[in-house]
Amino acid sequence: MNSKIRLISAISKSKTDRLPVTTHHVMPYFLKKHMNGITNQEFFEFFGLDPINWVMASKFSENRGEFFDPAHKELGFLEMKRVCSDNWIIKIDDLPDTQYSTWRFYIHTPDKTLSMVLQSNEYTTWIKEHLVKEKSDIDIIAKHVTYPLCDVNEINNTAELYGDQGIIRGHICTFDGFGQPGCWQDAACLYGIEKLIMATFEDPGWVHAFLKILQHRKKVYIESLSGAKYDIIELGGGDASTTVISPDIFNEFIAPYDAPLIELAHSVGQRIVYHTCGGMMPILETIAAMKPDAMETFTPEGMGGDTILREAKKRIGDKVCMIGGFDQYHFFNDCSEEKTRKEVRRCFEEAGDNGGFILAPSDHFFDADINLIRAFADEAKRCIY
Repeated sequence: MNSKIRLISAISKSKTDRLPVTTHHVMPYFLKKHMNGITNQEFFEFFGLDPINWVMASKFSENRGEFFDPAHKELGFLEMKRVCSDNWIIKIDDLPDTQYSTWRFYIHTPDKTLSMVLQSNEYTTWIKEHLVKEKSDIDIIAKHVTYPLCDVNEINNTAELYGDQGIIRGHICTFDGFGQPGCWQDAACLYGIEKLIMATFEDPGWVHAFLKILQHRKKVYIESLSGAKYDIIELGGGDASTTVISPDIFNEFIAPYDAPLIELAHSVGQRIVYHTCGGMMPILETIAAMKPDAMETFTPEGMGGDTILREAKKRIGDKVCMIGGFDQYHFFNDCSEEKTRKEVRRCFEEAGDNGGFILAPSDHFFDADINLIRAFADEAKRCIY
């Protein structure tokens, strides 16, 4: 099997020639610090991993009077070109800060200017001040927000050039400036997770209204995916993990909004992987019942999650492909190659039965021992079905 067939077969819950082995996003920090700035594809080739090519490409609807943000010339990590209109104008101002790169992200509308403050360091970007400051701000979003569409031609051109080197992966559109693919997760970025959790008790009707607004925007995007040659698309995000929220909140405020998006994606020929980087065990069956094609990241306790791979495989392994499960913190740094190889074998023995398992680190890594990544990839290739 080549990497593309191997990964797609695993996503389809079929046995493969050997254990598929890959990683989630390849972080720019790691490539710059440890790999002399090589490309993502060169990273996969260097270590012999099954490659994933992340591609995002947007277009706009002229019928809605939309256009690309003329100031958005340099795309950030996994960004699409921002879509504006005369009623949704984006401006960015750099702010002074002695420690981090800091900027205020403005959205100007006829009724009100919304803004948030973002910061970044060499590792990542985070929110210092959230966009939604008053509950009425969601009405401004509902009235004026733009609706990015998928540029199917650009995705397909990339897929054709990439061929069978690996799979083409993307994610459901996020909110401008900073967001996540899932509805709840997007709302958490805009309002703040602590405040959003409290609102589910104090004003659940408002939370549902907020989620419907974000869901509608994502539905429009998903409908535009028809014909796009993606191999799998990500939905979800860490704010729906049970190390963050309760299963009751997941059942009421996440599943009812993301499950229809998965169904819609399937109707336009797309596969979905549902991402929860944290606790998963109490909601395994709930996520599987949403009918994604795959689930990730199956983060172990040593990484702050709660996954017991063998139990997870037993409970949902016949329903979805499982992606992740590897503890990159303890086995990509400060250990012997033998221990790394032993951990690979453990993952395979616990979750590899009958296929439907892709070995990967449980989400991102920034610093890692190159020899241990080599051992990780090499041992996975020795795991034969």
